[in-house]
Amino acid sequence: MGENWSVWRITPSSSLPTPPSGSRKPTSPSGISSANWSSPISQIAEAPVLSLPRLLKQVDRLRKRKKRVAFTNGCFDLLHAGHLDTLERIKAKADCLIVAVNSDASVRRLKGSSRPLVPARERARLVAALKPVDYVILFAESTPLNLIRAVRPDLLGKGGDWQKAEIVGADVVRRYGGKVLVIPFLKGHSTTRLIEKICNARGSCHGADA
Repeated sequence: MGENWSVWRITPSSSLPTPPSGSRKPTSPSGISSANWSSPISQIAEAPVLSLPRLLKQVDRLRKRKKRVAFTNGCFDLLHAGHLDTLERIKAKADCLIVAVNSDASVRRLKGSSRPLVPARERARLVAALKPVDYVILFAESTPLNLIRAVRPDLLGKGGDWQKAEIVGADVVRRYGGKVLVIPFLKGHSTTRLIEKICNARGSCHGADA
């Protein structure tokens, strides 16, 4: 496949290491640089990540336990209630939800040179923190087709007004007996609209192409 994918393993926030009392540069049991205790985002960015093969091992374990795996993807640039609603409704149909997040280069190809507003690792971290999400993986291609072929989800979900036949990977999933689910967007919620509101409040929308 040739892509440099990295996957975020979701763990409870309580499992993150805490610095020992009175120590300015503690030793982290998880391998996180002790210089980054003051920055939660940089802590996660430096934490060990699962490779695609490791993710596939997790999926294999789930399948052996007869668990249903769902997959969705998106840029997730400026998270909003619409994103959460879509993820909740997809997860309600499965036991595990994998979310593929576009890399920065991938977002620029899809959305234009002014996007993303939020770097890929931070977007992945934010998505990973959402309750419906079990695993997050970054991908560099314009579409997640190769990733869908590798994961072979039982359910492929997508938010929006798509026709099922238009969804990337839908034909692949249906071919092996999987299901495709389209979740209508939550009315009035989109990243583009959110950017427009911010720009209008500031009186400028320069560089805010959607």
